[in-house]
Parts: sequence; structure tokens; C-alpha cells
Amino acid sequence: MSLSAFHRAFWHRTGQSPLQYVKRLRLHAARDMIVYDRARVGDAARRVGYESVSQFSREYHRHFDIAPTTARLLTEMI
Repeated sequence: MSLSAFHRAFWHRTGQSPLQYVKRLRLHAARDMIVYDRARVGDAARRVGYESVSQFSREYHRHFDIAPTTARLLTEMI
């Protein structure tokens, strides 16, 4: 299967590109670490493969519509 055929098949199956899919998996894994394991934002970002915490924070906020530090603070209040 060619690369373009793979991308096309992947898009039809998931509705997103492979890169978007992997990014979403990483963000959800980081959210679980922050919310359930009470990991610090920088630690969670690095554990899922982000080198830049600021880039992670931007993508997290864009995806979940809440800043990761805010999500962490909310879980600490519970």
C-alpha cells in the first residue's frame, strides 16, 4: 500500500489524518495523567513525547478548551 493510499484509507476510517490521530491520543493520555494521576503539566507533557511544554499547553487548550494548569487545579479542589 502506498503512503498516499494509506493516508486516504486512514482518513476514511477515522475522519482524521494519522498525525492528528496520534496527537489526540497523546493529549488524552496526558489529560489522564494530569487529572487522575495528579501529574504536573510539564511531566505529563514530556511523558507523552512533547519537548516543549508551551507547545503542549497550546495544543491541550485548543483540544480540550481548558488550560492544562486549570484542569489540574480543578482536580485538586475535588
